[in-house]
Amino acid sequence: MKAILKWLLSLSIAAVVLAVAVSIYVKHNLDAPMAINDVVQLDVPRGQSLIALGNRLERQGLLDSTLWVGYARLVGATKIKSGEYKLEPGLTPKQLLDKLILGDVIRYNAQLVEGWTYAQALQYLQSLEHLEIRLAGLLWPAQQQLLGFEEVHPEGLFFPDTYQYQKGDSDVSLLRQAYAKQQMILTELWAERAENLPYRTPYEALIMASIVEKETAIDAEREEIAGVFVRRLQKSMRLQTDPTVIYGLGENYRGNLTRKHLKQATPYNTYMIKGLPPTPIALSGERSLFAALHPDNGASLYFVAKGDGYHQFSATLDEHNAAVKKFQLKRRNDYRSTPKQ
Repeated sequence: MKAILKWLLSLSIAAVVLAVAVSIYVKHNLDAPMAINDVVQLDVPRGQSLIALGNRLERQGLLDSTLWVGYARLVGATKIKSGEYKLEPGLTPKQLLDKLILGDVIRYNAQLVEGWTYAQALQYLQSLEHLEIRLAGLLWPAQQQLLGFEEVHPEGLFFPDTYQYQKGDSDVSLLRQAYAKQQMILTELWAERAENLPYRTPYEALIMASIVEKETAIDAEREEIAGVFVRRLQKSMRLQTDPTVIYGLGENYRGNLTRKHLKQATPYNTYMIKGLPPTPIALSGERSLFAALHPDNGASLYFVAKGDGYHQFSATLDEHNAAVKKFQLKRRNDYRSTPKQ
């Protein structure tokens, strides 16, 4: 009996020693920093399993795959997310597993700018690294199918903002984000709009916002400019705004708007058509959207650029003609369309 007890005691001690040894080994392998001397990037392709990734990392001398995968199974953390990860010196196998489970991937910024056209936005997206391009070279109907939209024209549908994406994301997914944000903001602002506006739908307000966006870079002027256009619509006056004419000219516009251009018939020539043009002409920021739905209640019906980035507003045609003579016919030497920074 004593021999059995002695044997059992020895076995227990051996088990404890083994457990301690295993614990030390596990801690050494899972809690010790990996052999990373500088910041490196780890690409995890879609569909790659934890086992396949572990084997790859073991071949690179970064971890013990069997131990790492076994630990992941033990804690129920085997569903890793694909993407591009940043591995820094000091990172442990346990911390790496946490990053993979959380999807803590490298994210890049894409900034859609107020006043851009849809074509400019697409061109910009095509210049970004690590973004999959699916819309290039396609006509709108094909793009529309990929995006899943019902709108017959893409202009102005996307909210200008900074969006994050990861390697493998596409221009389609990014534009869907921008579209959803535009719809959300426009819906909220439409519900709180001022009374007696000459818009039948939120889309018409979006058209107006795009015109305001192209007319001024000064936030303090946006409501006043929107007020001018709203009053002109209410009085059945033509909008007579140059940005819509320029948009309608497309590639035929070379940077200098002429009288001939103002007489050229297009659906966007607001010197010739009454009411709003058929679509927005650019991406509209929230300030322009707000201005279109909360226009100034003043009396001005005209405005002209003063050459310092600001505008002169007038209530009568005589006042406006005098302002045109002062600021346009005798332009200052340092004439500019945006304020000095």
